[in-house]
Parts: sequence; structure tokens; C-alpha cells
Amino acid sequence: MAKHTILGGKVHIYRRENSPNWQCSSFLAGRNHRTSTKTDSLSHAKEFAEDWYLGMRGKLRDGELHGEKTFADAARKFEAEYEILTEGERNERWVRDHFRRIKLHLIPFFGKMALSTINAGTVQEYRISRLTKSEDGTKKVPSRSTLHHETVTLRQVLKTAVRHGWLSAVPDVSAPYKASGKVVHRAWFSPDEYRKLYEATRANIKSQKNRRHKHLAEQLHDKLLFMANTGIRPDEANWLEYRDVEIVQDDATGETILEIEVRGKRGVGYCKSTTGAVRPFERMVERNQPEPTDRLFPADHKKQFNRILDEQDLKFDRQGNRRTLYSLRHSYISFRLLEGADIYQIAKNCRTSVEMIEKHYAVHLKNSLDAAAINVRRSRI
Repeated sequence: MAKHTILGGKVHIYRRENSPNWQCSSFLAGRNHRTSTKTDSLSHAKEFAEDWYLGMRGKLRDGELHGEKTFADAARKFEAEYEILTEGERNERWVRDHFRRIKLHLIPFFGKMALSTINAGTVQEYRISRLTKSEDGTKKVPSRSTLHHETVTLRQVLKTAVRHGWLSAVPDVSAPYKASGKVVHRAWFSPDEYRKLYEATRANIKSQKNRRHKHLAEQLHDKLLFMANTGIRPDEANWLEYRDVEIVQDDATGETILEIEVRGKRGVGYCKSTTGAVRPFERMVERNQPEPTDRLFPADHKKQFNRILDEQDLKFDRQGNRRTLYSLRHSYISFRLLEGADIYQIAKNCRTSVEMIEKHYAVHLKNSLDAAAINVRRSRI
């Protein structure tokens, strides 16, 4: 069968062995379109095919092309499939966040667009629309992290369209003009800074006169100690229930520790604490007299925690990186590395990768470098 292409491969022109006339085809609006040029002249067939293709593009822009699938169609299919297929593997909140981004941001912008018209350019237009401030200053501009999560959801919807044959391939949705090369190290607390912090949260308890405020201060203090001795993420801590935590004697060390069933964005994982997490957990049980399904940390404590950071001049590390509750996880990992723990075991316990630890935490390890091993020399003969 004779074949030719025009318009950079967008249109194929071919002639079957049993037909004198040329045919043309193109993948558009999520499916293949074909028609006969009704001529046996290749030059006339190319002219016909070009006009035919450009006419279909015009109909596509006007929403008149029969059978085309829109972004809204793909989004509905994604929502119908994702929750069912990821049950038990993805955290419920993670699933809901995908649906929220689709409803609030992606559908208003992409909803009526034919899938084949979504490309790197339209995705960039979406980024610009989200990051452009309103003239009256009322529009809240999202953080780069929030916009990244929206792009992740967008890519998931487009992948769904590809799987169902509505789109030939996922377009490039990566952010252009992105600076590269510099690794951002995670903000942490050095051992001395961590001591200063937990002494401040302890003093904060004593300064409270109101019973409710004192309870919140006690919860914050124990949350700080709990997170810094387990390495769990703030969102994982927020989902923890008392039934997820068990006080055990570790077989390998004989120490009393916590074994924790962690629920995060990747589903269920497991964590073993240091001994320093046991007493804070016991205090929370004594103080709260909880039911097994009660949350360990029903309040997020962000405002209270940030106030203490400001008072203690701990809000930023020496590189100017902002510290948050997440910095307690970074501190846990850094402390374990400084104490010589196996990096693979740390990664496993923190439900992350060795690569991520090496990339983001190596800056904290200057004291663990063995100069004798680094500066070894061959003996001269």
C-alpha cells in the first residue's frame, strides 16, 4: 500500500491496492478520522487532504466535530475509576484532593476543551492564569507546590484519556523556564536547636492559666516529641488513631518503643519509633482517656507552633529556609544519620527512598565524615 504524509505527519495519505483513489486519515479529537479524496492524482489528493484537515480543525475549535471527547469527559472517567482502583492503596484525603482540584480549578479552565487541543501551550496558559494576580488584589495566588499538585492531577486525567483511546499521547505538562541544578536542602533543627525548642514548648505549658490553653500546650509539646522521635509526616500524624499505635519491646534491642501503623498518601506503612516517643504517647493516653478510634492529634497546632518558633528565633535555618512541623521529620532523619544508623533502614522506616535521603540530607552530615577514610593515601615505595 502506497503511503505519504503532509503537515508534519498530521495527515496520512494512502492508496489501497484494490482502489484507484487516494484516501486520507488523521488522529483528531481522540479518534481516527478517514475519508476518500475521490481522486487518483497524488497532488490533487494532497490538496484535498490539507483542506479537509484544516476544516476539521476549525470544527474542533468551535466544538462541532462529531464524537470528540472533552477534558470534562476524561475527568469524569478518571473520577469514576480512581477511587475504586486505588482503594486501600491511597489515603482517602489524597483521593479527595484530586477531585477537589478537578472541580475547583481544572474543569473551569479545561472542561470544554477537546482533548486533542490540550498541549504544552494550553497548560502554560493555565499556569499563567493561576499565577496572575487580580487588579483588585482579592485573588489568592497559589504556591508553586500547590500548582505542581494541580499539574499532577491534570496529568492523571490525560493519562486516563490515553488509556481509553481518546488521546494519542500525554502532552508535555512540565513547567518551562525552571531553574535546575541547585538542590534545596530540607530545613531541620540541629540537636542544640531541637533542645531549645522542646524546652520552650515545655515552658509554654507552665505559662498557661486557662485550662483549655494548657491542654493544647501539653498536646503540642507531646506532638513535637512524638514526631521528632518517629519521623512521621505531619499529614500522617493528623490521621493517626490510638489503635494505630502500640507500645512494644523491640526484639532486636530489648528497648521499649512504639510500633505505628501509618496511613499516608501511598496507603498503609509501618514505623518503629525511638524510645523518646514512648513517654509522650503514654502522657496523651493518660490525659485524653481516648477511644481506640480517636485521633492522636485532632488539632494541627500550626499557629501555636509558629508562634513559639518566632519567639525562640527558630523560624528560619541558617540558609533562610522556613521551618515548619515537617522540619521535625527532617530532624529525625538527620539525627539518625548523624548517629550512624543504616540509611536503607532509615528510608524504610520513613517510607521514602535512599535517593531522597542522600539528595536532601547530605548537607547535615559533615560531622559524620571519616577523615581517615577520605584522606587515605597509598604508601610510597
